[in-house]
Order: sequence, then C-alpha cells, then structure tokens
Amino acid sequence: MGRPLDAAKRAAIVNCAAHHFFRNGYAATAIEQVAADAGVSKVTIYNQFGDKRALFTAAVECECEKIRGHFSLDDADRGPVGQRLTAIGQAIFAFLSRPEMLRFERRVAAETEEDPAIGVAFLEAGPWRMKQSFAAWLAREVEAGVLAIDDPMLAAEQFVSMCKGMGDLERRFGSTVCAEARDRRIAGAVEVFLAAYGLADEGREDR
Repeated sequence: MGRPLDAAKRAAIVNCAAHHFFRNGYAATAIEQVAADAGVSKVTIYNQFGDKRALFTAAVECECEKIRGHFSLDDADRGPVGQRLTAIGQAIFAFLSRPEMLRFERRVAAETEEDPAIGVAFLEAGPWRMKQSFAAWLAREVEAGVLAIDDPMLAAEQFVSMCKGMGDLERRFGSTVCAEARDRRIAGAVEVFLAAYGLADEGREDR
C-alpha cells in the first residue's frame, strides 16, 4: 500500500467508484475510468485499495453510510416504549422504501449472483450493522427495566421482520404498499413484540 491519501481525495475515489459500480455493475466498471473521473492514476487506486474487490467493498460501505443517514435511533429515546417502537417501525419501512435503496439492493443482488462475496460485503456494511445498532438500543431498554429480552439480536430481527411483513416482498416487486396497510402491520408488530417482551406496567401504559 502507498502513503495514505487525504480524506477528500479518498472520498472522491470511493464516490466515483460507487457511481460506476451501481450504475454499470461490477464487471463493466473499469478501474481506469474510476481513476480518470476521480482525477488520480490507476496506480494510486491500486496502492490505496489493493484490488478492484476492495474498492467495491469501500464503495458499498460508503453507500450504506449514506443510507444509514436516513435511519437513526437517536430520536427514539423519549415517550412510552410502544410509541417509540412504532416510530422505529415507521422509520424502518420508510428507509427500506426509498427508491435509491431499492435500486441499490437490486444492483447488489445482481452482482451477488456472480460473486457471493459482494453480498457479504453489503450485509456487513449495512443490514448487519444496523441490526446491531437496534439490538444495542433494545439492550439499553432492558437495562432501564422497560423490556425483558434475553437475546436482543434475535428480538431486533423479529421486530424488523414483523414490521416489513409481506410489504417488503411487495415493494421488491413493484407493488405500492398503502399507508393504511403499513400502519396496521406496524401496529400489529408493536403489539406482538410487547406481548412477548414488554413488562406488565409498560405494556398497559402503551396500550
């Protein structure tokens, strides 16, 4: 590896790479074109990232970071737990329904057919990291005596799965999920989740 680049130059390379990878696909993206667009040499990219796969991983991480900016748990720390879970469920659904998220998922899925490592890079940079963040939020609620959960990682997965329901499949195949169906699904997810993990006093408060 060569000397580290300054942050602005590295960001320019990764952003150019992301643009080409997610517009043209992995195989059709040339390092030479990325280098030209970023204003650096091909040697510089290889010195900094090692190979094309590592550059793609950095591009995936960059895009996942941008996407994560639209989904935060920072504002979900006030009010009854049911109300906060409802807000999280709504944020999850809105996050997954963003057009750029749909395009990003489809491109990564297509590339994963040729190379499963691409899918793993996406999972590590995006969904798995977000699951860990939500599990940590649930663990804090357990410590605060609000919820009773033995396995926050499993509980996080269960809640997200219930909130998505068939709506996740429908959005992937071009169907529009109406607001009423979305809200009913999320309300049901919160009710079932609190029935399983909510403490008695909190459960009565939220219902």
